[in-house]
This record gives sequence, structure tokens and C-alpha cells, in this order.
Amino acid sequence: MNVSKPTIPAEIDSSSDVTSLSFTVSESDAGTRLDAYLVAHINRWSRARLQRLIDAGDVLVNSKPGKASYKVSANDQIEVELTPPPESNFTPENIPLEIVFEDDHIIVINKPPGLVVHPAAGVHSGTLANGLAFHFQQLSNAGSIRPGIVHRLDKDTSGLLVVAKTESDHENLTDQFRAREVFKSYVALVYGVVKQQSGSIEQPIARDPRNRTRMAIVAGGRGALSMFKIRRSYDAFTLLDVELKTGRTHQIRVHLSWLKHPVVGDDVYGSGRENNVQDVQLRARIRKLNRHFLHAEQLRFRHPHTGEEMRFAAPLPAELTQFLAAL
Repeated sequence: MNVSKPTIPAEIDSSSDVTSLSFTVSESDAGTRLDAYLVAHINRWSRARLQRLIDAGDVLVNSKPGKASYKVSANDQIEVELTPPPESNFTPENIPLEIVFEDDHIIVINKPPGLVVHPAAGVHSGTLANGLAFHFQQLSNAGSIRPGIVHRLDKDTSGLLVVAKTESDHENLTDQFRAREVFKSYVALVYGVVKQQSGSIEQPIARDPRNRTRMAIVAGGRGALSMFKIRRSYDAFTLLDVELKTGRTHQIRVHLSWLKHPVVGDDVYGSGRENNVQDVQLRARIRKLNRHFLHAEQLRFRHPHTGEEMRFAAPLPAELTQFLAAL
């Protein structure tokens, strides 16, 4: 895309309805860090917020995901997807929550499918975060739209999440996730018969340059590693245990789709695959499932205060066990 540098970039701010920007780096800006360049050219967006856009793959440099530390060169083409912030009127809501464990430092939740973890563009209420703010007096990041939220699950993924009550607990847990010390194991039913009994998928993930609402395997994207092993094989499906070593957006779904075995019920990365299912009744069951077959079954981490190893397991929801019974 041939674009020229906007003449009034400083007038673009967080309240603007502009959703994307394109820049051509001038010679005078060459050598500037990417995050600093964006701070100088996008008014009222903090460096931290712009860095989050970069980390999420929403900033492309010459059509590839950029890194905050990258030093721009003259004539670099920079594209920025301005992910809008949710509305500021965050309200606690009486949303039922399944509490697996709670003490003075952490809460472990078994999240149902269909529940968004926190407000985002287009979703301003009815989230797990709204429910947490209602049920608990003390949470980390109090007053924000992500109270207590340390990590996320996709809307239609069910299973275990750990929530922090204090800032120090939040920081400790975040460090554990960053150091890959947290054990996260998922159950996924995928289309087709997986031939390898076990294996690993190590492919970089970033925003899909052709469709910014999706993630994709992109050269230069953020490193992502998923480990899998077969739990059970069926005639046209395979039930997998998948361990996440990293936590990229939609990681399991993108990796398994790349493996040519997308998750059953995944309308984003496996759309249309149910049409290949020969059994008409089973095909109808997939469409009526109204979620993807992905469940965060096991979670292990060190307690942020005591250092004790914490182990949790959440059984498959009824709709998933019933679906397996139909196979």
C-alpha cells in the first residue's frame, strides 16, 4: 500500500472514530524506536497502550508485525489498527460465578462458555470482569475494566482461570506466566484422525494481515508453542490434550487449524468443516453445540504468597460429554 505520512497525525486521539492509520517514516524520524515513533504521531495514546497494540500484532511494519524495540527506517510503511477502548462506564454486575477456590490472595474460576472475560470493543457489559467486581471487594487493578484478570480464555472456551486479589499477587502470577512456569492443559476435539500420538506445534502468531479480526501463522509474529497428545481417537475426530507453553490470542485454535485439524465447532478457524461430516445427525449436533469444543481442564501454578504448588482440574461441561457420547 502506497501511502503518505498523515499531515495531522497529532489530531488522532483515543476518542476518534478513526480505526486505522498508515504512516511513511520520514528521514528525520529514522532510528527512532517504533513505540516512541507512535507516541510522537498519535496524540493522547500512552506509550503503554501503544505497546499493547504492538504486542497484540495490531502494528505492522512493511506488512509484518512490529516490535516495540524496532528502530524505524526511512520509507518504512507502518500500519496501526486502533483497537478502541471499551466505554468507561464499567459497572459491577450480579453474574453467577463458579468458584473453584478462594483465599485472601487468589480466586480460581471455572468459566462457562459464552462469557467474555473482560470488556472490549463492542462488549461493554455482561463479562467475567463485571461479575468479579460485583462479588469481590478486593481485586488487583481495582477500578479498571480488568479487575483481578491475570490471563484470559476465549469467549466460547470454558474452564479454569486464576484471578488475583492484590497487586503483588497479580505481579507474581504474571511473572510465572511470562516465565512459562504455569501449567495449562486443555481438552480439544478436532476434525479428522490425528496420526501422531503426540507432538508439538511451534509457529509464530500475529494478526492476520488480510483479516484483522483473526489471528494467523505469520512470519515474524510472536513465538508460540503448543504441545499435544491423543486422548482418544474416533472414526472422524480426535480428542486431544493440549498444553500451552505460551499464551497467544487464539493460540490453540490457530495452531490446530494450521495442523489441518481445526477444533470442532470453531466458526472462525474451522468454518465449513462440519459439512464434511458424513453423519447428518452428527453434523446437526455440531451446529447446535453453539460453541467450540475447547476446555481449559487443568491449571497448576505456585501460590503467589506461600509458594505452594496449586493444582486444579475442571471436568468437561455436560454439553461436551454428551457430544462425545454421541460419537
